Amino acid sequence: MDAVDVPWGGVWSQPDAVATLRSAASDPAALSHAWLITGPPGSGRSNLAYAFAAALIADEGDEAAMRQVLAGTHPDLTALRTEQVVIRIDEARRLVERAYFAPSVGRYRVIVVEDADRMVERTSNVLLKALEEPPERTVWVLCAPSDADLLPTIRSRVRTLRLREPELADVARLIAERTGVDAALAEQSARHAQRHIGMAQRLATDAATRERRDGTLRAVLAVRGVGDAVDVAARVVQSATDDAKALTAERDEAERASLLHTVGVPEGGPIPPAVRAQVNALEEEQKRRATRSLRDGIDRALTDLQSMFRDVVMLQFGRDTDLVNAELAPQLHALADAWPPARTLIVLDHLAETRRNLEQNVAPALALESLLITVATGRTP
Repeated sequence: MDAVDVPWGGVWSQPDAVATLRSAASDPAALSHAWLITGPPGSGRSNLAYAFAAALIADEGDEAAMRQVLAGTHPDLTALRTEQVVIRIDEARRLVERAYFAPSVGRYRVIVVEDADRMVERTSNVLLKALEEPPERTVWVLCAPSDADLLPTIRSRVRTLRLREPELADVARLIAERTGVDAALAEQSARHAQRHIGMAQRLATDAATRERRDGTLRAVLAVRGVGDAVDVAARVVQSATDDAKALTAERDEAERASLLHTVGVPEGGPIPPAVRAQVNALEEEQKRRATRSLRDGIDRALTDLQSMFRDVVMLQFGRDTDLVNAELAPQLHALADAWPPARTLIVLDHLAETRRNLEQNVAPALALESLLITVATGRTP
């Protein structure tokens, strides 16, 4: 990568946003003290946030410092990317404390919050004072899918930068370049991921993920009654649980081994009472991360179902192009003919409600059972 491409070379398909932030980083008069970067999942919010942080912290041309920021190791960068259901209030308080430190070696101190939409109201309120009375030479960069995901009091104190959704063909081309898969698989993965770059890359490179997705959609299409609904709901939850375990198990074990090595406990040896509290704290953190991973997996399945029933509505209104799930076209045509559009819209409404309920900690199996009963009957339980 040429020096001119650092730090913006990792930002893809957002030229207008890059131009805005590049200008702000080089002109103090155009720099707001707090920014909110919004865009659909996979649009590159976090990549852009760290590129902006690098441009703010490092002097122009200081490629080494920029790369240090991009790697997350620069002392003037504080970043929060939660892997839990919500951002905890103690985490927010630590961010605010760091915000009042002067930059140690860089031009600015930058606080990046990748998942600002995961703050509950009382946690958001912790940030308000820092946003209302910004410390000198500190810049906040929040990331969220939409500005509607944050409290109005937060939104009024930030400058919002909205990212555009990338074109399907552009995502497919990027996936083919990154992974080396053929053009047809890259296009299918980009389409099934609904242009989410990270998910498209996973679909392109992991046959098991593709099979799970296809199996979930076909199972839901086959639901005919309450018994089917209960069975398929259990299978979707189990599939998401297995996927979450596969993603976290190796990391959990490595973290535990690293902690025990650090405190001098030999492999397989007993854990001294003095160390047990640290091990228990790590296990609790891992449990919270697993819960988030499970909920993300179920939400991904619901997103896939939304795409399928969106395809059905498209067919019912005479549009048979641009289907997300073109491979299921015969089944989708049959469903479009069998159902009135009103029934499909009821299912889509219940899908959106189910996603909201899961964010409120409703039991996943019960939420999915209710949804699939609506699929089977056309009525909300």
